[in-house]
Amino acid sequence: MARQGAPSEIRVPATSTSWQWQLTGLPVAQTIDATLYDIDLFDNPASVVTSLHARGRRVVCYMSAGTFEDWRPDAGQFPSSVPGARVEGWAGERWLDIRQLDILRPLMEARMDLCKRKGFDAIEPDNVDGYANRSGFPLTAEDQLRYNIWLATAAHARGLSVGLKNYFEQVERLVTYFDWALAEQCFEHDECHRLAPFINAGKAVFEVEYNLAPAAFCGKARALGFSAIRKNVKLDAFRAACP
Repeated sequence: MARQGAPSEIRVPATSTSWQWQLTGLPVAQTIDATLYDIDLFDNPASVVTSLHARGRRVVCYMSAGTFEDWRPDAGQFPSSVPGARVEGWAGERWLDIRQLDILRPLMEARMDLCKRKGFDAIEPDNVDGYANRSGFPLTAEDQLRYNIWLATAAHARGLSVGLKNYFEQVERLVTYFDWALAEQCFEHDECHRLAPFINAGKAVFEVEYNLAPAAFCGKARALGFSAIRKNVKLDAFRAACP
């Protein structure tokens, strides 16, 4: 079903969609009972996407849109002017100067084009909250808003749905542009209520907890209309879904 902000031909996940998120511990475990799989753009060949489609799954393309990762195959294409401060806790990763869209546009478009060529159905652009972190650049809320709207528009131009990841500050202004949301640990940090605009708009919210037991958050997730799971923080194949 199409949602506000997405062209009618884009396949947008329903609010009740079950999901799996696996970025490490490859190969992807394809037999987990989930309708939607969220997997890494670079680490998975097109054959994995094709195989998941054959099992009736929809597949999301994970890519960082707000940070430079020195291990990615396109890392050499990023000029030294755009990586800034290190991302705390993540070796080899630095925040990007999202104001330099003339530089970042072709790099991010190339990643989205690769998502499309591999057959993905949707994009999860990560790290879209640089202005709220110590990025090393004087980013403003308007800089972030402009960049995030551009990301959503570029994804839609490729026929892909797109999710808003871990960014609560501008939900009211971005809900029209994004088709679903993904949040980490919003029950642990008491932030889940900030995603209500997505549910109110009939858009799915996918939520993951790492430290809480399912019994501590599944009831709350059901009440809010979220699709919630428990994962290991390394995001391997382990998954405990809310009943």
